Amino acid sequence: MARMARLALGDPAPPFELPAIDGKTHALEDFRGQPVAVVFSCVHCPYVVAWEDRLNDVARDYSGRAGLVAVNSNAGYLGDGVDDMKQRAEEKGFAFPFLYDETQEVASSYGAARTPEVFLFDGEHRLAYHGTPDSDHQDPEGAEPYLRRALDAVLEGGEPDPADVPPVGCTIKWRS
Repeated sequence: MARMARLALGDPAPPFELPAIDGKTHALEDFRGQPVAVVFSCVHCPYVVAWEDRLNDVARDYSGRAGLVAVNSNAGYLGDGVDDMKQRAEEKGFAFPFLYDETQEVASSYGAARTPEVFLFDGEHRLAYHGTPDSDHQDPEGAEPYLRRALDAVLEGGEPDPADVPPVGCTIKWRS
């Protein structure tokens, strides 16, 4: 599958409609008029594991004002299957939909490369922030809360600063 160039700030969110581990299908349209963070994620990656509690807190804290979805695009990768996703979501009490991008088309359309990789879209679903959940996966207390600040900025009609930071994490496991 040809991977597309990564989205640039201001680009519209590529639409998606994906199955979640809760048995429902979730789509970009579910968040019409609301900011939404699309986070490419998985189960096995140590960076995802380090950040997932913080992402869960963000999903809870902004519930009703902004959406957050996690998308696993690691097709057929050991430890990242649907059963692994269900088990992790149950263990952690995920407050966000955990979606499975089996065809990898969504990751490709976003130009995603890492897990976790955050794409935050404003209320008109234009890319407002791209990068990591915060500045330090190892230090929750000392980290700069990039995603929270970006959410606050778009909810207030402003521009996130920083708006684009290099994603840090494991690579998405592409089908050959």
